[in-house]
Amino acid sequence: MTRVVFLLVPQLHLLDLAGPAQAFSTAADQGHGYEIGYVAEQEDVPTAQGLTLRAATEWPDLTADDLLVVPGWRAPVLRGHGEIAPATLARLAAHHARGGTVASVCAGADALGRAGLLDGRRCTTHHDVQDELARRHPRATVVRDVLYVVDDRVVTSAGIASGIDLALHLLAVRHGPAAAARVAREMVVYARRNGDEQQTGVMLRHRAHLVDAVHRVQDLIDARFTAALPLADLADAAGVSERTLTRHFAAATGLTPLRYQQELRVERAEHLLSHGATAESAARAVGFQDARMLRRLRSSRA
Repeated sequence: MTRVVFLLVPQLHLLDLAGPAQAFSTAADQGHGYEIGYVAEQEDVPTAQGLTLRAATEWPDLTADDLLVVPGWRAPVLRGHGEIAPATLARLAAHHARGGTVASVCAGADALGRAGLLDGRRCTTHHDVQDELARRHPRATVVRDVLYVVDDRVVTSAGIASGIDLALHLLAVRHGPAAAARVAREMVVYARRNGDEQQTGVMLRHRAHLVDAVHRVQDLIDARFTAALPLADLADAAGVSERTLTRHFAAATGLTPLRYQQELRVERAEHLLSHGATAESAARAVGFQDARMLRRLRSSRA
């Protein structure tokens, strides 16, 4: 039986905790031996979302097979947030020194840094606090814009939902990719992502605008990016002329509707390639007739 123990810090984000906890709980339901526990420096732990959680204040005896996870907390900046006593930080370091694995989600990486676990290692965190993490822990190598990083049993992940990716990766390492895929399927996770995939994909990078017509067209393209989408049909859906749509779309996103669709296709194709698909099969899966256009577009992004 492997223990997965979550260290709860006041103002933690619920999904930072619930995502990986659900993954390991689902793995346990599927016959893998996991026992989940929650520890904190106080019994009642307030969360950033207003729900108070109850945790144990006495730590269980951990072995090298057990996993310690530090979920992130609300931290517009790292400094002055997520206070953790030196004795608790020492427990994190001691578990790793005994051969155990220590993981973090989002701002939880700062706790690992304060415990000395990031020194000389690669790590990541939420894109909003990556630069500050690098300043606070200059002996660490902060890898920007990735989902998670594994370095010598220190596993750090980006923000919020990336904790699920981290947990699925650890399950895949321990039990094999098929077992992790079964957990992902049970959780209705669209795809198990690799750690080096970007934190902010195409959909997120081009949504920071306030143009309703463009959002409506993006919704349509997002849902049907593998299909042929004539500009006239997109303009009809937005209730504007083709010329107006093209102008507004470019102003809001920096792209044409076609280029936006191509970016989505390339991003999905690269995910398929990273999971072993051939260029030809990946190209056809995302809507290209063959791999030539995919290669051309990938080359232009390099």
